[in-house]
Amino acid sequence: MDNVRVRFAPSPTGALHIGGVRTALYNYLFARQHKGKFILRIEDTDQKRFVQGAEEYIKESLEWVGLLTDEDPWKGGPKGPYRQSERKSQYMDFAMQMIDNGHAYYAFDTPEELEEMRERYKKARMVSPQYNGITRSSMKNSLTLDPKEVQERLDSKEPYVIRVKIPQKEEVRFQDMIRGWIVVHSSELDDKIIMKSDGMPTYHLANVVDDFLMGITHVIRGEEWLPSAPLHVLLYRYLGMEEFMPNFAHLPLLLKPDGNGKLSKRDADKHGFPIFPLEWIIADEKLEGFKEQGYLPEALINFLSLLGWNPGTEEEQFTLNELVERFSVERIGKSGAKFDIEKAKWFNQYYIREKSTKELVHELARVLKPQNIECSSHTSEKVVELMKERITFYSEFWTKGQFLFQSPTEFDEKTARKKWNTEVIEVLNYFNNLVQELDVFTSDKIHECFLKSLEEKETNFGKVMPGVRLAITGQPSGPDLMKVIEIIGKEELTFRIKNAYTILEEFVN
Repeated sequence: MDNVRVRFAPSPTGALHIGGVRTALYNYLFARQHKGKFILRIEDTDQKRFVQGAEEYIKESLEWVGLLTDEDPWKGGPKGPYRQSERKSQYMDFAMQMIDNGHAYYAFDTPEELEEMRERYKKARMVSPQYNGITRSSMKNSLTLDPKEVQERLDSKEPYVIRVKIPQKEEVRFQDMIRGWIVVHSSELDDKIIMKSDGMPTYHLANVVDDFLMGITHVIRGEEWLPSAPLHVLLYRYLGMEEFMPNFAHLPLLLKPDGNGKLSKRDADKHGFPIFPLEWIIADEKLEGFKEQGYLPEALINFLSLLGWNPGTEEEQFTLNELVERFSVERIGKSGAKFDIEKAKWFNQYYIREKSTKELVHELARVLKPQNIECSSHTSEKVVELMKERITFYSEFWTKGQFLFQSPTEFDEKTARKKWNTEVIEVLNYFNNLVQELDVFTSDKIHECFLKSLEEKETNFGKVMPGVRLAITGQPSGPDLMKVIEIIGKEELTFRIKNAYTILEEFVN
């Protein structure tokens, strides 16, 4: 496959939806696999919906997850411009070409006249009345008006749009790389507007013209654009570009976690997960992204890659480079993919565990900085080794491991009522005295002291361990307690035991 060129073409109307990131990913993988070009094009023809900062947000999001573009509005390229608004003067030429060859026409209908037409045909029991081969004959357009009147209206600058003239009895056929042959009868299509009254093209014309001028060979986009594909096929034909028409691949939808319907921001809010890759600010509201919630870009990419595509094996972990090698459009399914956030968390855990101790020590320092806690490199390494199997996000070094850096001020009351007693206190006293005499303060030696304490006090591990852990960490469960004690040290151990005696005195039985 030679000279592959694919594009990711979002609109700058707000934050980039996570489904858009998956679309960008599949385009990127396809381009890299075929030694082609991955292009970012900003589709900003709808100026009314343009949101300041959205372009930069899209760029930063792609960079964060590692989907680096070959051509875009910032670095340019041989097939620019890469913003549709900068190509405005060219679109009218293509629209006029379609008028000249009889495949498009001027329409002068006012909004009131369009509404009147819809109401009229509703009363005639027409299902979903549209501007099409049936209704256009009764409307105010260059197909029904005298040519002289049409010219007069144009000369007087009367507002108009340009509509494509859809044939009434024709099958539109094209092959989708995922779904096979698609056949749609033209009676199901309406005469879409291709040029708006403000002189800007609609998505349909701009999309086709841009793909042609930019030499796009494959259009890989979401399933929501599948209903528009027959129109785009016709536009390629009417513009004399049919031989240059790209291959289409329409990706399956991302579904709600329960699989019922398309994933939305409301669903994400309901289940407590983000819907955007990076933080997005709307008015005074900050919406956290996957980055801010602690997801690693490599985890997010791995997770998204499997929402629609499967490698044909039981493998699940893939780096971006490995995905480039393994990816194939043929293994993308037609059915929607459930957005299982628990799987995303699982990937995040996996990639944290794959990090080197040096990397994790760096992240630990970053997490502790807002708490004004400094930790030596030696101790940090111990903390990392103890906690890395127990965390899903870096922030949990603190939220799940706070007891490693600060004495507990609160104790689990349920455990205190059931497990804090004189037997535990006796074991703790004896154990602490033994530990203070150690020359080599390691978890192994500490464990030996604990076993000796159990033997001396004629009790067993299961009876006293919950209470011992409670005194030292404030919690009923957690990582290896002997390693926790090694990290906090002798002096801190003594302090915590005495502190627990004071606070838990009411629970002694």
